[in-house]
This record gives sequence, structure tokens and C-alpha cells, in this order.
Amino acid sequence: MARRSRRRLALVGAALAAVTAGLLPGAAAADPGVRGGEHRPSDRGLDAVIRYTEYGVPHILADDYAGLGFGTGWAQAADQVCVLADGFVTVNGERSRHFGASGAPDGSLSSATSNLSSDLYFRGVREAGTVEELLRTPAPAGPSRELKELMRGWAAGYNAWLRKNRITDPACADAAWVRPVTALDVARRGFAVAVLGGQGRAVDGITAARPPAVPAAPDARAALAATDATTTPVPDVDPERAAEAARALFAPENATMGSNAVAFSGATTANGRGLLLGNPHYPWHGGRRFWQSQQTIPGELNVSGASLLGTTVVNIGFNDKVAWSHTVATGVPMNLHQLTLVPGDPTAYLVDGKPERMTARTVTVADRDGTPVTRTQWWTRYGPVTGGLGASLPLPWTATTAYALNDPNAANLRGSDTALGFARARSTRDVAETLRRTQGLPWVNTIAADSSGHSYFGQSQVLPRITDELAERCSTPLGRVVYPASGVAVLDGSRTECALGSDRDAVQPGIFGPSRMPVLRDAPYAVNSNDSAWLTHAERPLTGYERVFGTLATPRSLRTRGGIEDVAGMAARGRLTVADLQRQQFANRVPAADLAAADVAAACPAALPAEPEACRVLAAWDRTMDSDSRGALLFDRFWRKLTASVPAAQLWKVPFSAADPVRTPRGIDTASAGFAKALADAVAELRTAGIALDAPLRDHQFVVRGGERIPVSGGTESLGVWNKTEAVWNAAGGGYIEVAHGTSHVQAVGWDGGRCPVARTLLTYSQSSNPASPHHADQTRLFAGERWVTSRFCERDILRSPALRVVRVGER
Repeated sequence: MARRSRRRLALVGAALAAVTAGLLPGAAAADPGVRGGEHRPSDRGLDAVIRYTEYGVPHILADDYAGLGFGTGWAQAADQVCVLADGFVTVNGERSRHFGASGAPDGSLSSATSNLSSDLYFRGVREAGTVEELLRTPAPAGPSRELKELMRGWAAGYNAWLRKNRITDPACADAAWVRPVTALDVARRGFAVAVLGGQGRAVDGITAARPPAVPAAPDARAALAATDATTTPVPDVDPERAAEAARALFAPENATMGSNAVAFSGATTANGRGLLLGNPHYPWHGGRRFWQSQQTIPGELNVSGASLLGTTVVNIGFNDKVAWSHTVATGVPMNLHQLTLVPGDPTAYLVDGKPERMTARTVTVADRDGTPVTRTQWWTRYGPVTGGLGASLPLPWTATTAYALNDPNAANLRGSDTALGFARARSTRDVAETLRRTQGLPWVNTIAADSSGHSYFGQSQVLPRITDELAERCSTPLGRVVYPASGVAVLDGSRTECALGSDRDAVQPGIFGPSRMPVLRDAPYAVNSNDSAWLTHAERPLTGYERVFGTLATPRSLRTRGGIEDVAGMAARGRLTVADLQRQQFANRVPAADLAAADVAAACPAALPAEPEACRVLAAWDRTMDSDSRGALLFDRFWRKLTASVPAAQLWKVPFSAADPVRTPRGIDTASAGFAKALADAVAELRTAGIALDAPLRDHQFVVRGGERIPVSGGTESLGVWNKTEAVWNAAGGGYIEVAHGTSHVQAVGWDGGRCPVARTLLTYSQSSNPASPHHADQTRLFAGERWVTSRFCERDILRSPALRVVRVGER
């Protein structure tokens, strides 16, 4: 241990000496963001060396975890200070004060639809000391010492950047809400990310839940609760409507986050080593963006990849032996408990016939004009009472019934420890062991490959321990309809026999242990595109898991079906290399077109006899969403209208078959009532907007950066395109004028037997949200040209970068 520590110190010292002596290119140049020229820390305090290479990618070198956190916090602030600062305002419950109660957050840290709702929730978390309690929990149930050091260092690095730099991003220049943060703030942000699929999904419902009536108040707290009460009668929940709303709420096609990832084993590759292609689909704006870096503690840790903003670790990445990515999983990370209320007292509920009082949490936040707003939240042994899961799924609090939400990730700050374990992994076996040990991932699957030729898929999530047997035994009448349709269990909260229980190998009560989770090892390929684990490999379907993990033998999305066809074909051809992964990413094949385009073109003349040009365009279309493709926009607009108006069961002639899940359903029904109308409406829409029916996609699917139109390829979820692009339609503005979410941080990784991984990466929206930064749109232009960044992982490659800029940063 002492020898390793001395080696780390020597290597870091050598790098620091090289910077100070000007031996590295660019070492003498001052950091243009540092006031007064180059900053040199004193001998005390945290410090790090940041080497920037092409496209503003920082390679952060430090002696320990606190120093690594310091360099990461500094470098993230340099690129994303306004987005980060906005997120810290959110988790501190101060949005109303700075932006007004009626304004709305960007949606990155919760589903709250107003600043007031967001503040009431996060201020409640803060005043309850929830995150502090989790930080006190010993590992493995709580965060490790290394993670706490990273958080401490990250906060110090962010604060040091604020002290030493002038903010040039107009989004927050001179804003009073940009303030120093603490390690606790960093942990609170991590908590918000962990509960996105549970409490974070129900923030409006938690903060707005009110009892229908409260008896005469015996104390001030109850009096305050009485002022929040309403006597308006509320209806019961309709099970069928609730089931459909819950299904839609958790359906992958409606999500603002998704992903593709595939791992190939050595049986399919040119050199017998593994390959990994990761293609997460995340928002292009706001606080859920990725940010690239390499993190190095010599002799301890060396990892490259992407981090969600505000996190201290590489969430998706690779090292010299293993690469991994994540896809948003179908497991439902929350459940409901239906409460039977005490007659005459809607703030008490029965458990085994005995009354149990809810806990009232009063929360006060300040509006922009200083007016205090006070509300009460109601908590139970199961979690908070909620009035619904979004506007589409109300859960009325009546005189007899209320609903409490259980979110096991509200006890989980382990996600970054999982990422740390991956960073140190030497094989997919180590990845699996990290998942078993940390059990920290709240809402994603893991796909991995290694240099020895192994592949891995695991749906290791922190999920409520809802077995199908428990759901059958304890579901309420509402739950009996909702659970099969959506995976959202509604359990009888009046019976202790309906408690979730524990698995012996689980690190916290009430969740599944690793032995219960779907896993696929060493398949020729393992692929996921946000459907359940069932068809991770078409010939080796995974079964035997509980409904809360996802469905079995049900229709797959077009993106899943197209992805399986693509990667199964690649595996069958064999001799795969990283270049094959790059080609797959930008193939832009439209699975919907392969199933329907020929039938659409054939039926077009009869459906649109007055529009022969439209029919010619559709017949000549190359069935891709490449930027140069002509006819892509017309088919896209038609397909969106068709699938929005015609139910899936009426869309196809050949229905789904579990025996042929990749090729069914198929055969578009051109005789359906909605077909001709969707086609006519699409043509009319483009003509009204002055858009030629055969216009190349690049002219009408683009983003604007600094006044420059940058074309964007790819297609929507409904088309099934691997390179997913969910764009914002504005016909008057020229078509799709911005990307809401889609392909984000892409990595194609393999190994050739040398010391350095063979990796190509691409951050589609670029490193910085600051329009004044040279790295605000540089990778977006690469994305437009379907070009990649060659990763500089090994030290020699970093130092050879023609763009190398070295910055030594410290607290003082």
C-alpha cells in the first residue's frame, strides 16, 4: 500500500513538475478563464492537473479522490456553471425565491411542473435531514469513504472556479443565485437523480396532497394542516383508466430518456476481444446532459467517459480493460400502498385494525417578493401520501382512502459507488461483482464488454421487492388491474402481511437481491433498446423474472426490433471491429419503413389521386433518416400522424406473435380509416409550410448554434431509428428546429491487444452550454458530419494532442 501511494505521488509530482517547468505544450499559457493569468495553488489545500485535448475534453489527474473531485468540479463549472448552479437552486428549494413560484424547472431533477412544487418537495427533503442520514449510513448500504471524498473535492473545485473566474455565459452572468456549494449539496443532487423514477415522478402529487377534511385542531401543526384541507368531494379511481395512464406513464416510447447499447463477445469480433457500442438518448438541454472527461489517480483509477452533470464520477465509460453503458430499464422503481383511513380522521390509517397517525411535515418557502408560502406534506410508514402520479393519473385522497408512495431509492446514495467500481473493473466479471456489492443503480440496465472477449447484460436495479405472488395476494382491486398493465403495484396498506420483505443478498430492506435479477453472460451479442430484458438476445430470451422488472413475451418497440435485426446480422457476419460499431450508429435505417414503406407507396395513388408527386417521392425514398435523404421528412410526418390516430392493434395485418417477436406485427393495413387521412394531412402540412415534398432532411431537421444551421440526422422513437432524434417541430420556423432529446454521448470501444483501448466517442450537443465557449457546438458539427472523436486515453496520446492545454488548479 505504501509503495502504491509513493508511486502515485511520484507520477502526479512528475506531471506537476512538467507543467510548472513548461515541459508540456501549452504549459506556459495562462488559463483564459482565470483572473490575473495562470493560477498556481499554494502548498496547502486540494489541487489537480487538467490536460485539455481536442473538443475541450479534460483529462483530470490527481493524487487522491478528494483531488480528483476537485479537478472534476472545477472542469464541470468551467463548461456548465449556469446549468449546475440552476440545479443547486433546485435541490436547495430556492427556485421560487429567484425565479418566481409560478415558473417551471427544466425537468432534469424532478417532474415538478412549477417552482413552488419543486421547492416544497426539495425543501422538505432538506428539512427532514434525509440526505444527511444517508451519508451517515455505513457502506455498503451507504456511500463509501472514497465517494464522500469525491463529493467534498467536487464542491471545493466548483467553489474555487467561482472565486477565480468571471462567468461569461449570459444565462447566469452576475446572477445572485450562483453561489458556492457544499459536499452536502452535491449529495442532495445525487439523491434527486436517484429518486427520479419514484418520488421525483410524483413531486406535484406529494406537495399538493390534502386531506378532505380535518377535525378540530388540537395544536398549531394540525391547525395549519386544517387550512390546507379541502371539503370538495373527490371521486374514486377508475381502475381501467388508471391502468392505461400508468402504462403510458412508464412506457419507454413516452420517456424523455432512453438508450441503445450492445456488447459483442469475442466470438463475433475480428480479434476475439469484446466490443461495446453505447448510445444513450438523453435531453439536449438542462441539467440531465452528459459531460466528458478522463479521471486518473495513478496506480488507483484511470477511466474515461461521460458524467451526468453534477455527479462526481464517470457514469458511462471505459478503461483499458472494460467498457460499459446503460439503458433506461423497464423496472418500476416505486409502488403504491392503498391506505384504509380511520373513520372521521383522514390523517390516520389502519394497520392490522389499529390506527396509525400520519406525520405532518410543514414546509415554508419564499416567493420572489419575499412572501412565505407554507404547505403540509403527509408521511406514512410507507412514504409520502401522494395525490397522483402526474396529471394523467390522479389518486384522490377521500374520506376513506389515500395512497402512499414507496420509493426504495430514497434510501440509496450508492449509484456513484457503482460507477466507481466499474471504473476500477478489469473484466465483465468485476462489473457483475460491483453490481452485486453496491446495488446502487436506480433506473438503468448495464451492458458491458471486456478485452478478454466477454459480454454482459444485467438489469440490476434498486426495485421494490414486489413478487408476483405478493401482488396476487395483496393487490387492492385497483392494483389487480394496474399491476399487470404497468408494473406499478398497488398493495393493501392495512395489512402487515403485505409488507415487501427482504432478500438475504439485498443491501437494504424491501428490495430485490442480485440473485433475482435478469442477467445474460457471454452471449454473442447482448442488446437493449429500453424494452424489458426478455429479448436481450433473440435466440436466448431471458425469463423467470417478476413483472415489476418488465414484461415477457409482449410486443417489442420498432427500435428494439430494428436493433436486434441489425446486431444479430452483425454478429452472424462476424469479424467485427470498432468501425462496424461506428457504421451501425449512423446507419439511420428506418425499421418502420422496411415494414411499411412499400405498401404505403403502392397504396398512395388510390389514397391520394390528386398528389402523384407525393407518391413518387415515397416510392423513391431510400428508407433512411440520413441528412441527405429525400422523402424522409414526408414519411416521418405521415408516420407520426398515422400512429397517433390509429391504435396499434388496428395498424398491422399480421398480429404480434411471441414465437416471432422480431418480425411481428407486420403488414401495414392501408385500408384503415386513418391511413388516407394521415397521408393527406402530411402532404398538406408540408405544402402549407412551403416545404418541398422531396426536400432533403438536412434543410428541415437542424439546430441553430451561433446563428449557424447545423443539420441533424436520425429519427424518432415511432420510426424505430437507432440514432434517435426527438426534434421540436415548428413548421413556420422551417421544420424540426431543435432537438429535445435523443442521441447524446456515444462511445464505440474495443481493444487490439495493446495497452490503450480503441475508442471513438461523440458528445452530440458538445461540452459547454455557454454560447461564448469554443466547445459550444464543435462536436455538434461532428455529429452533423457523422464524424467521431478519437479518444486519447493513454498518457502518450494525451501529451501528443496538438490542442493540448494544461491547467494546474487548486483551492488557493
